[in-house]
Formats: sequence, C-alpha cells, structure tokens
Amino acid sequence: MLDTVFRGLFDSDITTVIRVTDFLLCLGCALILGLVMAFAYMYRTRYTKSFVVTLALLPAVVCVVIMLVNGNVGTGVAVAGAFSLVRFRSVPGTAKEICTLFLAMGAGLIAGMGYLGFAVLFTVIMCAMFLLYNRLDFGAKKNAATYKTLAITIPEDLDYTGAFDDIFKEYTNSHDLVYVKTTNMGSMFRLTYHVTLLDVRKEKEMIDKLRCRNGNLEIAVSRQETTVAEL
Repeated sequence: MLDTVFRGLFDSDITTVIRVTDFLLCLGCALILGLVMAFAYMYRTRYTKSFVVTLALLPAVVCVVIMLVNGNVGTGVAVAGAFSLVRFRSVPGTAKEICTLFLAMGAGLIAGMGYLGFAVLFTVIMCAMFLLYNRLDFGAKKNAATYKTLAITIPEDLDYTGAFDDIFKEYTNSHDLVYVKTTNMGSMFRLTYHVTLLDVRKEKEMIDKLRCRNGNLEIAVSRQETTVAEL
C-alpha cells in the first residue's frame, strides 16, 4: 500500500519505482553531507546565514532530482538547464562560494545515484582539503599591502599627463592611470591610479610629496580590489 501511494501517475509496469526506504536513506545521507560541508565552510570564513543554509540543503535537492530522473537522459539535460538558470538569478559570488556550491552539488549527485559510500568518501576528502587549505592560508597574497588604488584630486589647470611620474618612479614599482573624472563642477580632476609600492613603509612619504604637487587637495589610498584578484 505504501509503495502505491508513492508511485507516479505516469509510471508503467516496466518503470523502476524507488522504494521509500531507499529514498529516505539517500535523502538523509545527502542532508548529513550538506551539514558537514556547511560546518567545513564556516571554519575561518566569513559567511551569511542564507548561504550556509543553502549549502546544507543543496546536496539533498540535487540528490532527489537525480533519483527522480532515474537515468532519463532528456530529463537530465532539462534539469541541468534549470540549475544553470539559478546562477543568473543570484548575486555574483566569490570563487570560493562557487566552488563550494559545486562540491555540494557533486555530493548530492553521487548520493542520488545510490553510491552512498562514495558520497561520504568524497565529502570527507573535500572537506578535509578545504579545512587544510584554510588553515594554511593557501593562496593568500603575502604582498597584498603593496598593491594600492590611489585617487588624486588636482586643479583643472594642472596637466595630469605625466604630472606625477617622477614621484611614482621613486616610490612605486609600477603605476597605471585607470580612470579620470571631472569633479566640483568641472573645476577639478580626480585621477585614479593602480600602483605597486616599492616599500609600504614609505607610503606616507609618497603622499606628502603628492600633496605638494597637487596643491594639498584630497588624496585617497585604498587596497586594490579587482575582479581578477577575486576569480
């Protein structure tokens, strides 16, 4: 009677019906694996509640979908297309978040195919490597403090072409003018440079010389953030 309740309306006699016990076993395993991945991600990582909850539930969702597809190639392609649409309905994430979502989907895929042992093994290995890399700060840019974004405000009568080249040559390894904007009703220019400092301890000394050159107008220095550095 229980198997009849969970039988599909369009199932035929030749269709393989998933047993309720097998369904619950795979679903429970996927939920546990998702929880393990969520805890591993939270270790030494800034996170939001919504992302952690999504990460914990994603393997179970993928697992159920794969079980119900049950080897149908056409349905599998349609499901893959549906999952790809989710990417365009969400805020762009970091490379770390995207990788973690792929790991969660991989664990759910393996569990949905019924290979629960491989799903557990995959999750344990991936989470262990994830924790290890976080612990070792693997891939961290040790010289990140040398990469700066420098915004300099100058009066309109100052020709900004090469105006600070001699100062940059003394204090930076490289500099690149990436953005020019008029400000204060067109009476001033705001120049944005990407620079690589030779010595971070001489940053204030460089700013003082720039202030003498631009008439003591506003100068802003910030850490250089680029999409290349993120992905």
